[in-house]
Amino acid sequence: MIKWMRIALRNILKNKRRSFVTLLAIAMGFAAVSLFRGYIHNTYQGLRESAIRGEGLGHLTIYKEGWVEKGKIDPEKYMFSQEELRKIADLVEEDEDVILATPQIHISGLVSNGRTSAIFLANGVIPRDDKTIKGAWAAFRPVRGNVLSDKKTYGVEMAEDLAIHLDLKPGGDGVVMATTLDGQMNALDIEVAGVYDTGSDATNDKYMRVPFKFAQSLYDTEKADRLVVLLDDWEKTERARNRLLSTLSGAGFKCEIKTWNELSLFYSKVKGMFDMIFMFIFSIVFIIVVMSVINTMGMAVLERTREIGTLRALGLKRRGVSLLFAIEGAMLGFLGTILGIVLNIAIWAIIRTIEPTYIPPGVSTPVSLTVNLLPQAMFTLMVFLIFLSLIAAILPARRAAKQNVVDALGHV
Repeated sequence: MIKWMRIALRNILKNKRRSFVTLLAIAMGFAAVSLFRGYIHNTYQGLRESAIRGEGLGHLTIYKEGWVEKGKIDPEKYMFSQEELRKIADLVEEDEDVILATPQIHISGLVSNGRTSAIFLANGVIPRDDKTIKGAWAAFRPVRGNVLSDKKTYGVEMAEDLAIHLDLKPGGDGVVMATTLDGQMNALDIEVAGVYDTGSDATNDKYMRVPFKFAQSLYDTEKADRLVVLLDDWEKTERARNRLLSTLSGAGFKCEIKTWNELSLFYSKVKGMFDMIFMFIFSIVFIIVVMSVINTMGMAVLERTREIGTLRALGLKRRGVSLLFAIEGAMLGFLGTILGIVLNIAIWAIIRTIEPTYIPPGVSTPVSLTVNLLPQAMFTLMVFLIFLSLIAAILPARRAAKQNVVDALGHV
């Protein structure tokens, strides 16, 4: 096999210019796919952490059965009582993969500074549990002022654009108004403890975070509409959901559990878009590699017709001719991907050194253009392109092998 590879390499080097162009096409295609794969991998990581930590969705959210479909029509009927919350939380936290299970309540209404009013959406969270869910993410979206505290139940965190619209700064006072579960109007005083950037234009002018007890008081209830579960690893999400559904069902609780990616519509839509773009780029690279290898090997067959005839006259079978060209194609793929890896690492190093930033659509703050280096994905792509080059070389190789020996020897 080493002898065959040596012969194949020598044949590739016969026409250095054409081989170099083919290698460059494979290398650039490899680098383009690999770099974009590294970019979207980093993007998915950021979106995942933003959903789980930044949005406070956790990995799993437990609702009473029927909440998703009918909860807005009759919320009180599909909310958990205090006793149910306690029992479910105890069952959930017995699971080895669960770090935390905390109740939350989603509220909405009007917030006013006394002169101007605006619609708000807010999550009522237990401050210490919210801190655990956010973890290191809190450093990426720091709160200007003070964070939520169990000691100050009327202190809230307000999204930056909403605070600007109401001319409220940390320490400022306001009023929130909402309809209770019984249909009565309720109003409570608030103090803006801190201001934060949600990171999204769509939510930065309406979101707030409030203490869980405050949200219950505003809605005049002791219930909660969800239990948020934080796991020790996001990859265990689906397995944990199935396990917890079985556990809760066995204990007599009829619940439905949603995962973080099901609840984060932004993540699902962005992932779908990037997956489609990746397939589009990959298809273009696929066509370029196949056409380049077929063109190179086809020209090689024409130029080496007499050589093929001589080899066949000396006893080399058709399979041997096909194998020789197939090895040449595979070597073109191998050398092209090696050059692609070098190009990929060089561009990755430049990006990491320069650290460019950009503002994506719908995002309110600049983000770093980061590309992850993915050795496993690069190796998989390398094997695929080598195999693809080998298959592409077989087409002209079979044509070469089928040539009549006498006609091949007399070819001019």
